[in-house]
Amino acid sequence: MRHVISILMENEAGALSRVAGLFSARGYNIESLTVAPTDDATLSRLTVVTRGSEEIVEQIIKQLNKLIDVVKVMDLAQYAHIEREIMFVKVAVDKHVACEAVKRLSDIFRGNIIDVSEKTYTIELTGDRSKLDAFVNALKDYRIIEVVRSGGMGIARGEASLHV
Repeated sequence: MRHVISILMENEAGALSRVAGLFSARGYNIESLTVAPTDDATLSRLTVVTRGSEEIVEQIIKQLNKLIDVVKVMDLAQYAHIEREIMFVKVAVDKHVACEAVKRLSDIFRGNIIDVSEKTYTIELTGDRSKLDAFVNALKDYRIIEVVRSGGMGIARGEASLHV
C-alpha cells in the first residue's frame, strides 16, 4: 500500500540525511521526498511517499519517532487528505500546428505555459499523480524534452494536522 508520511523536524544540517538513512538502512524505498521550512523557521516539513504493508509503515514511523531531529510524524494514509505534485514539462514545438495543439492540451489540463522559446514550450502543471501521468501520456505524439516533478506533498483535511 502507498503511504504519504509527513514529518515535522528540526531545521538543522544533517536532519534530512538521518531520515533518508533510516529508510536506506532498513531497505525501504522512498518513492518521492519533498522538504521545506515551515512558518516556524526552526522547523521543516518533510513529506515521504513510500510503499509497504501496514506493519512495515508502523515500524518506519516508530523508528522515525526515535530520531532526535524528528518532532512529530503523521501517516496521511490514515486520514482524509489532499495530495498534490507540481510538474514542469518542456515540449518541442514547431510553427503553429504543434504550438496550438500543445497549448490546447495545456489548457485542458489547466496547465500554465511558463516559458516560450522559438522551439519549446515549458508547461507547469499541478495536480494529483494520475493527472500528471495523464498529461504526459496525452503529450505522447509530441517530443518531450524534459520532465521535472516535485514528488507528492500532502496535508490532512479538516481538524487533523501536523503541528507542535
